[in-house]
This record gives sequence, C-alpha cells and structure tokens, in this order.
Amino acid sequence: MSSRYTFGGDEHIFVEVNEEMSLEAFFKALSMTNAVRNADIRGVTEICPANASFQIKFDPDLIHPDDLMSELKRMEEIADKEEAVLNTRIIEIPVYYQDPWTHETLMRFRERHQDPEATDIEYAARINGYDTVADFIQAHSASPWFVSMVGFVSGLPFLYQMVDRKRQIQVPKYLRPRTDTPRLTVGYGGCFSCIYSVRGAGGYQMFGITPMPIYDPEQKVNYLKDFLVFFKPGDIVKWKPITREEYERNLKEVEANTFSPRIREVVFSLDDFNRDIDGTNAKLLEVLNAG
Repeated sequence: MSSRYTFGGDEHIFVEVNEEMSLEAFFKALSMTNAVRNADIRGVTEICPANASFQIKFDPDLIHPDDLMSELKRMEEIADKEEAVLNTRIIEIPVYYQDPWTHETLMRFRERHQDPEATDIEYAARINGYDTVADFIQAHSASPWFVSMVGFVSGLPFLYQMVDRKRQIQVPKYLRPRTDTPRLTVGYGGCFSCIYSVRGAGGYQMFGITPMPIYDPEQKVNYLKDFLVFFKPGDIVKWKPITREEYERNLKEVEANTFSPRIREVVFSLDDFNRDIDGTNAKLLEVLNAG
C-alpha cells in the first residue's frame, strides 16, 4: 500500500494512504500520525488524522518542507514493517433506535430523502436486504465499530463497521442536507455510522439517539473532566439497543452526573482480526461484558 504525498500550500502536507477506507489504511494512518507525535518533530504544529489519510501542519521557518516530507516517507517505511497492534478501549454506547425526536425531524425533511414514503431506518433496512427493521437494528448493533476519525464538528466520531466487506451496511446520505439534526443522533452515511455531538445541519440517515454526552466544552460531565471530547481514533464501540424507559433512566443519570459508560481496555491485532473476524469480535465483546 503506497501512500500519495502532496503539499497543501506552504504549511501543510497531506498524505493519502488509500483512496478507499479499510482497516489496513486506517491502521497505517494511525501508526504514522502516532509516530509523528512521538517524534516531537521541531516545526510540526498540528497533526490531523482522518479515515484513510492525514494532514500535518508545520512552520516552514522551523523545518524545510522537503525535510519533513522525507521524514514522513521514512516513517511510512517503518509503519509498513510493524505489526498492526493497538492498545485501545471498547465502549458500550446505549442507543434508543426509532426514537420520537429523530422521527419528528426526519418527517420534516422527507422531500430531501430518497424515499419520502419510508423512515430513514426503514429505507436503510430495505436497500441492505433486511426483511424487517428489527433485523437491521440487530445487524447495526451486533458487531463492534472502529472510531476511524473525530471531527467535522467538535467531538463527532466516524465509525467503521468491523465485519467483512460483504456484510457492511451501505446507506447514501440525504439527497439534500437537512437544516436540523437533534443532538446525539446516531446517523449513517456511506459506510460510516456517527453520533452528532451537537444539534445542527446534517445529511446522514437518522436511526436513533443516545442519552450519552460525547462533547462537553465546559467539562462538567463526570467522564469528560479530563478532556472535552470523549472519542479518539482507535476506540472500539459496541451499540446497545435500549428501550424508551432505559433511555429516560440513563438521561436522569446524565442529568445527575452519575452516568458512567461501560469501558474496558483491550489489545486489538489487525492480523488476528483478518484471520478470524467473528472470533475476534466475540473476544472483544467477552471483555466488554466481563465483570
């Protein structure tokens, strides 16, 4: 896998690991950005990882662009030889699928949708070959997801499904973006799921909502006191379908600042995953549910 390097003006280098998203491309981009961060290269001012690419901002008065380019290519040679192993965490995220708030919102924007006669999740279930919405929710929530990048708006995670390519859910974005999306909506566009960290415009299909805050600029939420953004690239997420009653109970815990997401530390090996996807996922879920 050979990356493509380009300069972005006088202060940026953009590195495209691959034109399409894959866990291999993600791991290589993550390995290289971690290497840049650990090297503490003089003149590097910002590191921005993405799904299968990354961008480095630098001060050309402190490091020559060609020197930084050469250093990045050297790091790629090292990354290609390293075993793709990640010390990370698996997190359980409660989701109230087909909730009334995203439903009210999606009904206001049916003229912008591919199928005005169906809800977003009904449409997604149909085009992915599922007989019922319940079957689709099972497919969406049964396997883990990788957080491949965080951004676009503050704290918003993009999540990539950890199944073989033929089982991956694919759903197009709205024909025209909405002007409104409820905060903490669980959305879907292309091959990525996401959580809208704030209320605002959006074009992803809306499947449900989580009671769990993932972005707190005031850092008052008990599990966001160390950093205002919850997710980081490399996190593994397991969706947990919940009822309206469970959602209301979780919401009260959030309001009382006693809600605590279930989090476990794990070691993830890409080679092990590629050898046995379902077996690796089962082991991850065993760790999550232990204790």
